[in-house]
Amino acid sequence: MSNLISCVSWVKRGVSAHQPSKYVLDEKELERVSALARIELEDARIEIERAHNAAKGMGKGAEGAEADDADGDGDEDAWVDEEDVSMEVDGAVQYKLDEYDEDDVKEDGMGPFSNIKGLTFYRDNRDDPYITLKDDAEDDERSELEVLPTDNLLVTAKTEDDVSQLEIYVYDESQDNLYVHHDLMLPNFPLCLEWLDFPPASSEMQTDTPPKFGNYIAVGTLDPEIEIWSLDVMESMYPDMILGRPDKTAAHVPVPAGTGKKKRKKTKHRPSSDTYHVDAVLGLSWNRTHRHMLASASADRTVKLWDLSRPIVDGEGAIRSFGVHKDKVQAVQWNEKEPTVLLSGSYDRTVRVFDSRAPDTGVGAVLGADVEALRWDPWETHAFYVSLENGLVLNFDARALPTDMKSPSPARFTLSAHDGAVSALDVSPLLRGCICTGGTDKLVKVWNVDQTAGGKPAVSMVASRDMEVGKVFSAVFSPDDPLTIAAAGSKAKLQIWDVGANSGARRAFASKLSEAGRVLKEKEGGGLVGLVNDDETSEDEGDEDD
Repeated sequence: MSNLISCVSWVKRGVSAHQPSKYVLDEKELERVSALARIELEDARIEIERAHNAAKGMGKGAEGAEADDADGDGDEDAWVDEEDVSMEVDGAVQYKLDEYDEDDVKEDGMGPFSNIKGLTFYRDNRDDPYITLKDDAEDDERSELEVLPTDNLLVTAKTEDDVSQLEIYVYDESQDNLYVHHDLMLPNFPLCLEWLDFPPASSEMQTDTPPKFGNYIAVGTLDPEIEIWSLDVMESMYPDMILGRPDKTAAHVPVPAGTGKKKRKKTKHRPSSDTYHVDAVLGLSWNRTHRHMLASASADRTVKLWDLSRPIVDGEGAIRSFGVHKDKVQAVQWNEKEPTVLLSGSYDRTVRVFDSRAPDTGVGAVLGADVEALRWDPWETHAFYVSLENGLVLNFDARALPTDMKSPSPARFTLSAHDGAVSALDVSPLLRGCICTGGTDKLVKVWNVDQTAGGKPAVSMVASRDMEVGKVFSAVFSPDDPLTIAAAGSKAKLQIWDVGANSGARRAFASKLSEAGRVLKEKEGGGLVGLVNDDETSEDEGDEDD
């Protein structure tokens, strides 16, 4: 598997904990993990204790060559228990071992270590009054790990050398500084990310506890389960919540495609379930109004709803399951203005808009290619965008879509955006009519959509750039800066583009920036910010010395 970043997610400023905490694996956490993963850890704990006792027992008896001799064949009656046999009297008399512990040192000042009993041991150098230079390493580490209220976090789903992980970056916009803060290991290849502030219920939490705000990321992978991790805890070994049934899906066990006598091109679908996914999770969407609700789209051809406020126990799981598509569901998103309405897109070349309370009354549109990504327009309640595998981006009005999929469903406008699949799509939450797209042609483009007097939108490309991330798999607007985009792709590299550094972009969005009360300044370096490697830094310093 090649190195890549499959998706990127922003975290708004001021949300993250100022000083992240360290993960603690204690008995309470072990019990939580046992219930979370539906595995029994008691047997493993017993085995570890047995091994520990055996290792302690190995220290008794003979050592070295004598131990090797003792392993030879011999009479079992010749073996004796050292604890039950006393030392011989003549040996005790000869070496005076019975008086060993009572022997006092009568002469003072004899030998280099004669005064060792007067020394005091301090576990921490800061407690030793004779050490004037205190160890400040711990304080330095804390200062390096702190997250300021002016910092953004960015979460990337990265796979490198067949190892998948979440990399959490800190981005300081004022200094154009981007660096990796910490990472979290994942069990399988990640496909989608969704940030949320609702603390999920663990197996030990009470369901009647009033919800508080937090800083979490939901992750969908090739496994059927959804993992939710806290971004304010470092070195975590287990997620805060797992949505699904890993004990029943057997995600790693391949499903036979037939009897084995003949080869078949199509693989057999796993038996579906209404309470959990049975195939990879391709899309996630958190409901910002009903904060305990999370929607997921899967390769098992279903969309499911999860209640994060209640623990996942036996017999429970997803609270709703929708089978509105006939093929893999690539993407799903809640409508922020109408928080019970969902938008979904599938490999069956359709998009669906339906109310989660009455999915049978939904509407939809038939498309000319597979869906890559979709987004509701936050500035128009009923408008949404869909990007396709053939390079097109379409804009629809949900009110004009038919309930019968056989009826025509024309788009409001069509945009020929890229040469190849449009794998990334986003709409700016801060500037009306500003969208960005990214494609397998390695370009990220910014578009301006204006409403004309005739009612038909006028679309123009404002900027286009190769952000040096390879094929673009994710391009997302910042939640705090109107024209800042984070992008990543097939080069496993994260880059941030401040489009406002482009004078043409500032002119194109001048009126919209004024309406939003935003002022952008020109920046050096073309507005592109990336991660500086230590190797690159050392090379630059070497060039300066020359």
